[in-house]
Amino acid sequence: MKYKSVFDIIGPVMIGPSSSHTAGAARIGKMARELFGREPEWANISFYGSFAKTYKGHGTDVAIIGGLMDFETDDVRIIEAKQIAKEKGIRIKIREEESLTDHPNTARIRLGDKDGDIELVGISIGGGKIEIIELNGFELSLTGHHPAILVVHEDRFGAVAAVSTVLAKHKMNIGKMDVSRQDVGKMALMTIEVDQNVEDALLHELKALPEVTQVTKITD
Repeated sequence: MKYKSVFDIIGPVMIGPSSSHTAGAARIGKMARELFGREPEWANISFYGSFAKTYKGHGTDVAIIGGLMDFETDDVRIIEAKQIAKEKGIRIKIREEESLTDHPNTARIRLGDKDGDIELVGISIGGGKIEIIELNGFELSLTGHHPAILVVHEDRFGAVAAVSTVLAKHKMNIGKMDVSRQDVGKMALMTIEVDQNVEDALLHELKALPEVTQVTKITD
């Protein structure tokens, strides 16, 4: 395995005790919050594998709940995240699942409010690093290491080219692009990691494309 920096080995600055079960969990929760775009009114959290067996001792539950409230991994409020969520009126349900998953540290989160909801699957891969591998039924690979744009669009000829043209117009360099679709001719999801910060003008132009139904920005 190759490491980019010493922090890939020793892990992040965080509230303990575990970089994978605590810091990683907080980042999964924070990514869920960012994908949803606002603080949720409720969240249903399902733990699988090692998460399901050890979440109480490792604080995985309070870490994810803290992340949903936009707490950083080193925020001392994570310890009291359950109580803070209760005071805010955020309804939390936690389930321990027995079904097997490809990765031992897996969490499925469904969160929402009166205006909508989303569902995602995140994994904690060690050292505080995470990956979102599913969003509303779409497969993807989103790490949060780089700015990213998620584009929901119609699965039709020219959609990828139209989005790429807008990115080129704004001089955006694409580091990685994945496309996932639910079925031929139905809806699809583009996950695009870029090297520059994403400006609102770019998002507005993407949203104006006839093939596009939703655009979400993820900051690094």
